[in-house]
Amino acid sequence: MAEDRRFSPSAINLTGPKFLREFPWQQKASTRGGRAPTGALFRGREPGPVDHLRPSMSDLEAAPAAPEVALAAGPPGPEESPAPNLAGARSQPAPERALPVEATWQKTQEVAASFSPPLNLAVEDVNESSVTLTWDGPENVGPSGLDGYVVEYCKDGTTNWITANNKPFLCIRYTIHNLISGDKLHFRVKAIKGNAVSQPAFLDQPLLIKEILEQPKIRLPRYLRELYVRTVGDMINLLIPFWGKPKPQVTWTKESQPLDPKRVVVHNSEKDSVFFVRSAQRKDSGKYQISVKILDEFEDVAIFDLLVIEKPGPPENLKVVDTWGFNVALEWSPPQDKGNADLKGYKVQKADMKTQQWFTVLENCNHTSCIVSDLIIGNSYSFRVFSENPCGLSETPAVTKNVTHITKSGIVYKPDKFCSRDFCEPPKFTQPLIDRTTTQGYSTQLICCVRGFPKPKVIWMKNQREIQEDPKYLVHMNQGICCLEIRKPSLFDGGIYTCKAVNPFGEASVDCKLNIKVL
Repeated sequence: MAEDRRFSPSAINLTGPKFLREFPWQQKASTRGGRAPTGALFRGREPGPVDHLRPSMSDLEAAPAAPEVALAAGPPGPEESPAPNLAGARSQPAPERALPVEATWQKTQEVAASFSPPLNLAVEDVNESSVTLTWDGPENVGPSGLDGYVVEYCKDGTTNWITANNKPFLCIRYTIHNLISGDKLHFRVKAIKGNAVSQPAFLDQPLLIKEILEQPKIRLPRYLRELYVRTVGDMINLLIPFWGKPKPQVTWTKESQPLDPKRVVVHNSEKDSVFFVRSAQRKDSGKYQISVKILDEFEDVAIFDLLVIEKPGPPENLKVVDTWGFNVALEWSPPQDKGNADLKGYKVQKADMKTQQWFTVLENCNHTSCIVSDLIIGNSYSFRVFSENPCGLSETPAVTKNVTHITKSGIVYKPDKFCSRDFCEPPKFTQPLIDRTTTQGYSTQLICCVRGFPKPKVIWMKNQREIQEDPKYLVHMNQGICCLEIRKPSLFDGGIYTCKAVNPFGEASVDCKLNIKVL
C-alpha cells in the first residue's frame, strides 16, 4: 500500500521581536501518512495577490518546534508553513493568519559582531584647545558597509564619556575643538552600522591638552636653492612654507637690512610666508634672508639669491680692421651696461648696400672680433653687432660708420722652383740567391733580382771565379731579374755561385750553394 505523505500543521502563532519571528504550531495527526514530518517550510507574502516568498527551511524533531525566521524589512504580510516528511512531499500549508506581520530591524549580538573595531587610533595634532585624531577603518566591515564613526572622550579618572560628533561620519580624521588646556583626556572611536556599535578603539594613554613645542623648520623651495633670476618688470610672488609650535615669529632681511616696505610686501601666516614684489627692478637684486624664531630659543634661517636682469646695451667702437679678397675683419668693445648679467655672446649681421637687407653672419660669437667671409667682389657692405645676455639681445646694435667696398686685387704669379729628381743609386739586390739541390743531368736555374741606376753590370762567378763564355752556362737579364741557367750539370758543377752587380755608384753581390745529387 502506498504511503500517504501529506501532513498539515493545525495552527501558527506569531511571537518574538519584529525582525526575528518565532512560529510555534501544533502538529496535526495524520490518518494516512504513517510518518512524522521532518521539517516545515515557512513562506510569507505581502498583502495582495502576489506569490508566496521562501524565507527559510527549518528541520523539526518529534515535538513541535518554534524556529526563528529572518524576515526582510518591508510592509507586513501573512505567513504559511507547509511541512514535508521523509518521503519528500509537502503538505497543504497551515491556514494563514488574519493579521499581517510587520518585519523591522532588530539590534542583535550577531549584527554587532559582524564588523571589527577601528584600527591604529593616533594623535595627529594637539594644541591648547583642540586635538586632531586619525585612525584606520575596521578590518571587517561586512557586506553592507558602515554608517560612520563616533568619537568620544572623557577626563582621566572618570567614566563620563562625552560624544564629540552629533552624527556618525565616514571620514577617518576628526578634530575636537573647545577643549580645556591642562586636562588629561582619554579618547575612543566606535564604528556604527545601523543600531549596531562596534567595540571601541582606545588611545594607549591619556593625552595632555597642551601646546606641543616643535622646533621651527623652513622648507625652502627647490628653485630658490640656486640663483633665482627674474626680468625687470616681472611680478615676484614666493611662498615659503615652514612649521613650528607655537606660532613662530618670522623676520625678513636683505643684505642684513630690513626690507623696504615700498618695494616688498610680506604676509605671514602660521604655516607659510609670502614674499611679493609687484614690479621687479634691478635694485631688488641681492641676498634675502628669512628667519623663523620660537620663544627666542629656537631659530631656523634660509637664504636665497635674487637677480633681476634686463637686456644689455649695444657694443661699442665697432670698426673694420682689415679687408682682403672676399673677407673683412671686424673688431669691437663690450657694452658698458651688461644688463646686470653675464653676456652670452654677440650676433653679427651684414647688409649689401644694393638690397639694404640684413643677414646673420654669426649667431653666437664669444669674442670681440670676427672675420666675415664669402663676400662678393665689387659690392659694398655695412656691418652691425648685437650683444646678448640671458634676457635677450640688446635693443639697438652697433653699426660700422663707413661702408666697406670689396675690390678686386691683382694676382702676381710666382712659380715654384723646379728641382729635377736624381734617380742615381748604387746596385741593390731585392731578391737574393737561394741554395739549391738538383739532380745530375737535369738543367737548373739560379735566379736573383737587382736594382740600380745606371743599369748595373752583372757578373756570375763560381767558387770566386768569373764564368766566361762557357757554353755550359747561359746568362739572362730582363727588368732587373738575373738568371744563370746550368745545362745538364754534373758532379763537377756543384759549388758556391756568386752574382755581382756593379755600376759607377757602387757594387753588391749575393751567393748560394748548389748541390748535385746522383740518381
